[in-house]
Amino acid sequence: MDTKELLKKVRKIEIKTRRLSDHIFSGEYHTSFKGRGMTFSEVRQYQYGDDIRNIDWNVTARYNEAHVKVFEEERELTMMLMVDISGSESFGSKNQFKKDIVTEIAATMAFSATQNNDKIGLILFSDQIELYIPPKKGRSHVLRIIRELIEFEPKSHKTDIAQALKFLSSTQKKKAIVFMISDFMSDDYEQTLKIAAKKHDITGIRVYDIREQKMPNLGMVPMLDAETGEMQLIDTGSKAVRMNYEKYYHDQLNYFKETFSKSGSGVVNTRVDESYVTKLLGYFKSR
Repeated sequence: MDTKELLKKVRKIEIKTRRLSDHIFSGEYHTSFKGRGMTFSEVRQYQYGDDIRNIDWNVTARYNEAHVKVFEEERELTMMLMVDISGSESFGSKNQFKKDIVTEIAATMAFSATQNNDKIGLILFSDQIELYIPPKKGRSHVLRIIRELIEFEPKSHKTDIAQALKFLSSTQKKKAIVFMISDFMSDDYEQTLKIAAKKHDITGIRVYDIREQKMPNLGMVPMLDAETGEMQLIDTGSKAVRMNYEKYYHDQLNYFKETFSKSGSGVVNTRVDESYVTKLLGYFKSR
């Protein structure tokens, strides 16, 4: 992709996702994800209904009148976007690839964080860490993240979610708001998620295509495994083959839901032909 085409794509995504974050997501994001704690702001006279635990006894003694400490939310947060760029993300059957939706969701979340003056970092992963951009603030930083999401070419096409979570735990020492965006066609990450979720506020955003749920009966079909690169001749006319495929899909889906739920992490499921805006807003409001 040449520079002109890339900049055009970045601009198009910025216009669409910035509008969403400005008008819809920033308020919901601010409400859903609280700051690190409360910082002391000022002392004022006690008013009926104030929490007596906040009385400042030194000031109260000095003025011979009850005064309370006022605290403000310490707002600044760090958002980490963890984006799966393995081979299966290039799948799509409704004129849009999963990768396109993933990019839009990540960009929307990044602009929402910028609205709140939060830092944003990026981890692109396959079965290895493909790219790490440390958290920073500002529009130019977000545009760099969008550029990488559009044009970065992974070295590997496989997926290892546990590897990505280990990297998150080793690099982010302070609590972060983490959005992991993937199709979650992977397993064996229960323990690493449990460890990471103790420190971070994690949400798994699963992006999937309707055609992945069921294998159509098309007879003998050559199929390319996007993650291994192997071409195989599959008998889609076989009921057993179709049932095995469906079972594998639902096993992965159930593992994702149960594992995230057990660790106390959030879950969003959005299909490529559905409105991810509606899904994310519903999730924020339910928190």
